[in-house]
Amino acid sequence: MITVHHLENSRSQRILWLLEELEIPYEVARYERNKQTMLAPPELKRVHPLGKSPVITDSSSASQAGPRVVAETGAIIEYLVEKADGKLGAPAHREDTLRYRHFMHYAEGSLMPPLLVKLVLTRVPLFGKAAQKRIQPMIDTHLDWIETELASRPWFAGDSFTAADIMMSFPLEAAAARADARSGRPHIGEWLETIHARPAYQTALAKGGPYAYA
Repeated sequence: MITVHHLENSRSQRILWLLEELEIPYEVARYERNKQTMLAPPELKRVHPLGKSPVITDSSSASQAGPRVVAETGAIIEYLVEKADGKLGAPAHREDTLRYRHFMHYAEGSLMPPLLVKLVLTRVPLFGKAAQKRIQPMIDTHLDWIETELASRPWFAGDSFTAADIMMSFPLEAAAARADARSGRPHIGEWLETIHARPAYQTALAKGGPYAYA
């Protein structure tokens, strides 16, 4: 059995959604953020030394040391897609495969860092507003490019929904909440509405609890 160690309002919502899409049974262990710091609670360090979410444990792949532990969103997604015999994995067409790989890495490697910086700056009372004016153009460059990508096809890898779309969901949801991603970008807005309407997404929301970005 897969257990998702799920932190509220975090990247782990993507893992719940993926499991619903893959129809893999799972359990949810919920964790709440510290109300002052908004950091993950120390209990997560009992699962993985980094104390971050998402992290999953898989009791069906246990050893003498206990259930298999997998951390990091991209690694977890790859693990679960493989467990589902490649469902929602890289498409067969070469160009679609290359796009799939790109967006699987791009989501956290390029898009999330400036969004995280912007979030931190909102909590800096003296210099945050001025600094945000410098980071927003960087975010806009990403969002404008993503808009052109979604204008040319319905999903990030091509004509079919894949795990790359699940990977891209959290940064674009965060961008919609923090960086006005929908303004003047109808294809991003339409894509967000489409994923939010998927039955598996809605079921994952119900199981995961409150999520500020849906």
